[in-house]
Amino acid sequence: MTPVLLHQGTSPLILGLPHTGTDVPPAIWERLNDNGKLLADTDWHIHRLYDGLVEGATTVRATFHRYVIDANRDPAGSSLYPGQNTTGLVPETDFDGLPIWKDGQAPTDADIAGRVEAFHAPYHHALAAEIERVQAIHGYAVLYDCHSIRSQIPFLFEGTLPDFNIGTDMGKTCDPAIEKIVVDTVAEAIGYTGILNGRFKGGWTTRHYGRPQEGIHAVQMELAQSTHLATETPPFAYDDAKAERLRVHLQKILSRIDIAARQLAQGAS
Repeated sequence: MTPVLLHQGTSPLILGLPHTGTDVPPAIWERLNDNGKLLADTDWHIHRLYDGLVEGATTVRATFHRYVIDANRDPAGSSLYPGQNTTGLVPETDFDGLPIWKDGQAPTDADIAGRVEAFHAPYHHALAAEIERVQAIHGYAVLYDCHSIRSQIPFLFEGTLPDFNIGTDMGKTCDPAIEKIVVDTVAEAIGYTGILNGRFKGGWTTRHYGRPQEGIHAVQMELAQSTHLATETPPFAYDDAKAERLRVHLQKILSRIDIAARQLAQGAS
């Protein structure tokens, strides 16, 4: 099992895809209960949604499922949102708070350490290497971390999630100009809703890599799955018509980020 798929591009833009993978090694699969085997908390079809939107973008995609280990969590196990319901480095429950492992089969500390080495670390080694490579070419690198989630999950948040959820850790992870591009482009998207640093302020990946003072910028985009799925319940089918409408706006966001990053690089040279 290859833990990461990589496509190297020539743009300053890097797309991170930590949660689209559905691969689960057989020994781990057998420890999941029936609920866990639904793999419900996948970022369904996000790699398809973003495919081909910007020529030259680099993509780094985890192939393993987040129930194996979550590539967007601190490998030390620290919580992203202290005091709020969330799931950990290796989740014990799904997003509804329901167990995903058979009785007595939850991962041990040794299991988790092994999965960090086998899955989490290779993904981040690849991502870090691409950031370094892209920055060496352009002087700047922009990591756009691609996510999706069901629009209604009472265990995690109240009400209905906006369509576009932009996370920059309260402006800490990217240049204000890049943040503004994303916010303004979302505001132009008629028929969609959006929020900056709402329930999702940027995951561990965004916070870990986003160092704008060093020329590395990071933005997380958490899309409500109602924007591109036919249904947010099994079989989580891709809705072509919904997706094509959404892709128009995603393409604008990414293209404008790509142009801005090149301009910032020129200004710094």
